[in-house]
Amino acid sequence: MTTTTARPAARPAPSGAAKDQPTDRVDVAALENLLLGQYAQLRREARAVTADPDFQKIEGMPAAEHRERVLHQLRRLEAEHDVLRSFPARHGGADDHGGSLARFEELVAGDPSLQIKAGVQWGLFASAILHLGTEYHHETFLPGAMHLQVPGAFAMTETGHGSDVASIGTTAEYDAEAQEFVIHTPFRGAWKDYLGNAAQHGTAAVVFAQLVTAAPGGPKVNHGVHAFYTPIRDPQTHEFLPGIAGEDDGVKGGLNGIDNGRLHFDRVRVPRTNLLNRYGDVAPDGTYSSPIASPGRRFFTMLGTLVQGRVSLDGAAVNASKIALAIAVTYGNQRRQFAGGGSDEVTLLDYGQHRRRLLPLVAEAYAATFAHEELLAAFDDVFSGRGDTPEAREDLETLAAALKPTSTWGALRTIQTAREACGGQGFLAENRLTGLRADLDVYVTFEGDNTVLYQLVAKRLLGDYAKSLTALQSDRGDMARFVAERVADAALHRTPLVRAVQALGDLGDARRSVGRLRDEETQRDLLTDRVETMVAQVAQALAPARTMSPEKAAALFDTHQHDLIEAAAAHAERVQWEAFTRALAGVEDPATRQVLTWVRDLFGLSLVERNLAWYLINGRLSAGRARTVTSYIDRLLVRLRPHAQDLVDAFGYRQEHLRAPISSGAEHERQEQARAHYRAQRASGAAPIPEKHVRG
Repeated sequence: MTTTTARPAARPAPSGAAKDQPTDRVDVAALENLLLGQYAQLRREARAVTADPDFQKIEGMPAAEHRERVLHQLRRLEAEHDVLRSFPARHGGADDHGGSLARFEELVAGDPSLQIKAGVQWGLFASAILHLGTEYHHETFLPGAMHLQVPGAFAMTETGHGSDVASIGTTAEYDAEAQEFVIHTPFRGAWKDYLGNAAQHGTAAVVFAQLVTAAPGGPKVNHGVHAFYTPIRDPQTHEFLPGIAGEDDGVKGGLNGIDNGRLHFDRVRVPRTNLLNRYGDVAPDGTYSSPIASPGRRFFTMLGTLVQGRVSLDGAAVNASKIALAIAVTYGNQRRQFAGGGSDEVTLLDYGQHRRRLLPLVAEAYAATFAHEELLAAFDDVFSGRGDTPEAREDLETLAAALKPTSTWGALRTIQTAREACGGQGFLAENRLTGLRADLDVYVTFEGDNTVLYQLVAKRLLGDYAKSLTALQSDRGDMARFVAERVADAALHRTPLVRAVQALGDLGDARRSVGRLRDEETQRDLLTDRVETMVAQVAQALAPARTMSPEKAAALFDTHQHDLIEAAAAHAERVQWEAFTRALAGVEDPATRQVLTWVRDLFGLSLVERNLAWYLINGRLSAGRARTVTSYIDRLLVRLRPHAQDLVDAFGYRQEHLRAPISSGAEHERQEQARAHYRAQRASGAAPIPEKHVRG
């Protein structure tokens, strides 16, 4: 039976602490408030929910039972726990979009299946009705979706098309005589797939299909993807309605509390008014109209209204990383292994490699937390209407597309490293890490495959680069200077000159080199230069595509696709570093600010170290200074070692959230018992003598 202590029972004094380490402690409570951000109270309320055992995952539960448990949890959420904050006040909500997501993403601490099923119901199904529908739909369909009277599916993804939504195969052809849409699945690849609530619980779906009309006397026209409110099951018998069929996706690698399934349609008819027509409408005679003339812009506007899924996955992934790190660091701060020259065994975190494994990930979690807080603010500005402009929506979509891949891939890497750092204990289901990793696995491919999202970010970066060149072209003098600077820059970095200058400047004075690396502007320059150079290089490589045939242009793009993805990833990491740096300005306590500055430096320089090959190949760092990056990181790790527990305690997750026996203080008790045993043996003289000490 585990204890429920909020903090570890003890913090052993680290043997490897730096001599100049200040004795001041981090202000854990203030740091926790900083990390909780602008929605601190709402996050605390959500964490109180996940502290209730009725909202917690039971590891090893059969899938069928797990599904029913999550549905029960969902009904309790709706009845008791303020899940409707993002909806309009006139419908019982609070018009609080950012606060709603902040609460929602905290559910990952209880059960990721609950978080995602709640996201399907309110973040996708009900939100599609709200954002894609008009007043008729809000009055007719929204109340049932909001209050879970109609469990719903979000039928966008198809077996044959996931991220490429524009190419889905399901059609909705308008029948003017009957004033109905005929929804049809023309082939197996067009089955709607991986849909939460589709296998069992859903009685309706928002179905995405190619809208086809024929104006009087005109040809059939495909107006692209639109959404349709579609009943799928009889609410009483729960049998599929005529023309609708489907099947269960079955047991998955994780998230088995969600009833994912497939749907297909055999000429299913829905009324004309079931078209969610905010961005595209069909008149009774079949005439199509839209407030957005461009089909491409219309499509991306419709999808952009659903960006909250990516925003919430970013936040949930960051929270999952913090839970894993809190477990692993607490265990590493208590577990002892191997004698270190004295009579006691050594605490795991006093080993350099253990610090190397975990503390840079703690720094990454801090950076991701601050970046997510800025993403939430941008999301709330747009969806509240305060800052809803086309430019702001584009910025929001780009930021979400940058951060969601970074944090979800980061979560998998973090949880796996935490598992390994806990050894066999980490592999036990009771310690949460294996289950958490399995549940988070799919986060990297749903709500937009991560690689595809990075590609969207890269295209935006290329677009911004092209706009900057266009602006320069208006002034031939500026353009000439720009080209000359780029040529000079490339020539400079292709020669040993920069490396030689660095080497001379650092010669005989490692402190000077370290001083430059820990300088905020130096880190910013290194991270920014990498992004800008990568974007410029890809843009120049793709420039010939403008005059090529479509086939050759596609081949050229394919050749540089990896470069595009790398540039987007570098941009996302820079965004996180900048957010961390801005957050430092809000830290008032000097000791806490100093420690957090070290954490920020560890994050920034770890990014540089991870990409040292690029910096060396492109002449941005000399070999000597590259070595200094690693040596200074090692110094930072030693400085941060005494603060490791405070840094993860500030995440604000107590034992009722972690629910891992190895984070409960039990390991500390075991270690103290063992140490007391051996001390007593030595004191009494009863300790056996090691064989190698026995003289022949």
